[in-house]
Amino acid sequence: MRRYSIGEVAALCGINPVTLRAWQRRYGLLKPKRTEGGHRLFDDDDLARIHTILSWIERGVPVGQVRALLEGDGKPEEATDSWAKLTDALLAALQRVNLNRVRQLLKEYGREYPASQLVDNVLRPLRARLASHGAPLLTLRSLLDGIVIEYAAFCLAAGRKTPGEPLMIIGWGRADRAELWLEGIKRSEAGARVDVLADLLTAPQLDALNTHHVVLWAEGRLSRQQQQQLADWQAQKLDIELMGSAALLENTPT
Repeated sequence: MRRYSIGEVAALCGINPVTLRAWQRRYGLLKPKRTEGGHRLFDDDDLARIHTILSWIERGVPVGQVRALLEGDGKPEEATDSWAKLTDALLAALQRVNLNRVRQLLKEYGREYPASQLVDNVLRPLRARLASHGAPLLTLRSLLDGIVIEYAAFCLAAGRKTPGEPLMIIGWGRADRAELWLEGIKRSEAGARVDVLADLLTAPQLDALNTHHVVLWAEGRLSRQQQQQLADWQAQKLDIELMGSAALLENTPT
């Protein structure tokens, strides 16, 4: 049976090595073999188990409950309740303006959950919740965004230490800056070497950036000028991925 290093497993499963270590050490979900030098070695059975763990987490099961489910014991918690508990803990720390606690929770969640689940089921819903209740909660969202960007920069720097495809994320015209960094967290764990442009650009000069794969994040329907620019970039064989609400609106009739 083939053996895999933790880096190979991370690449195959699209999950951070830090998370794999946390699942092993804190929750006893994995039991890899060891080389003589003490390095972890995983086999195909371990990979299958990891995919099963991911399937439970994607359904919203708290990581602390997964071991019992793997062993055929226990009943999964409702997914909405699981994600809501994580979100509520962050919100409570924000409302107390306990920013160190917010940072601590974010790092803890980042170790225990895949980046895609953390971003899509915790951070994005929390930001939407904070945006819907007026100025006081918008201030809290701004505090959260600062911490998210700080955490994203850490994730992106760590991701550049391993081989991966270069990826640039750019806010095009109107965009939510924090969304660029949230997407960066996801893409970095998925194996890309991510750079995020700090400013929102109305006319990004992609040919000057020396990059092939670009995520353009835009909100609202693209103008005719933007649609033409997008077509020109695609004609140049640039790998352009449009995201944000603009991507959804491009596929709907005017």
